[in-house]
Amino acid sequence: MDEAILLRFEFDRDAITAVRHDIAGLATAAGLAGLRLEGFVLAVNEIMTNAVRHGGGRGLLLLMRTAAGLRCVISDKGSGEPARFDGRALPPTDATGGRGLWLARHLCDSFDVETGGDGTRVQLTMAI
Repeated sequence: MDEAILLRFEFDRDAITAVRHDIAGLATAAGLAGLRLEGFVLAVNEIMTNAVRHGGGRGLLLLMRTAAGLRCVISDKGSGEPARFDGRALPPTDATGGRGLWLARHLCDSFDVETGGDGTRVQLTMAI
């Protein structure tokens, strides 16, 4: 099975809730269920929120069905984030951010982030 694009959506803060519902419906139709479904939807929501907060107020989401499951790529055109915010370590309790990345990294089967001066791209995958 080649990748099939299930959703391509340019979002801003006003669209996050609607996109989250779309992701939930499309992921359910693709066969994701239970805690894995809830985790994937939460991870996507966290990364979209980061794109709005730190990436210039908007982003682009691509949701694809692959032979193994689902792949979601969220990108923005912000100034990029420091590498320390890659979500590998749980931020200290007094940190003002970083937990969304940590959560997304731990809820999905794979998590990849690329960031720099031309923006940030986060890829989340979940096997079905």
